Amino acid sequence: MKNKPMLLRFAVFALIGAICMAIVYSILKPTGQLPIYHPSDLKPELVDRQSQRTKGEHHILDFSLMDQQGKTITLDDTRGKIRVADFFFTTCTSICPKMTVNMTRVQEAFKDDDRVILLSHSVTPEVDSVPALAAYAELYGADPRRWHLMTGDRRQIYRLARKSWFAALEDGDGGPDDFVHTENFVLADSLGRLRGFYDGTKTADVDKLIADMRTLLDE
Repeated sequence: MKNKPMLLRFAVFALIGAICMAIVYSILKPTGQLPIYHPSDLKPELVDRQSQRTKGEHHILDFSLMDQQGKTITLDDTRGKIRVADFFFTTCTSICPKMTVNMTRVQEAFKDDDRVILLSHSVTPEVDSVPALAAYAELYGADPRRWHLMTGDRRQIYRLARKSWFAALEDGDGGPDDFVHTENFVLADSLGRLRGFYDGTKTADVDKLIADMRTLLDE
């Protein structure tokens, strides 16, 4: 009986110690969360002057483009989904085939997940008609439920590259003498905030993209 107070005090001290350790661990453990990128966080050459002065959170811009099935795709069709964007053209023989092969890897990793959508924008929409995109999509096995290869107004697409996704280094107005050629894959979360930039020609970068997408899905 005399040992009961001592045992009780020991139990209390042990409980307090466990609580303190749990608090310290919760403070020090890595959160696993991805950064949220604002224009001020990015390389100045990626951000146009107007966007550099924008305050608050950046969200991807609204758009209206046509995919490989001739379906109009807008921002509303992507809301609530994890989004990956790139900019390519079907007649490209340098970086685009590597990018497209790697995007098929992303598609395969999330083939059964309705929370993921892939958006590939043609930077030569005057050449990449809906039939051209359909043939390209078939060649690479692009599932239209998950992966939209899109064409439409050239100036709109170039504006998206530079002012929405911040994927292109070159400045320009989307006119006939303008050209975007970038290897960047850009990740946006379900709220349309930018969460990561990756070299779409590099296997290791695409592996990191897939891992980061899984992190976002678990947030």
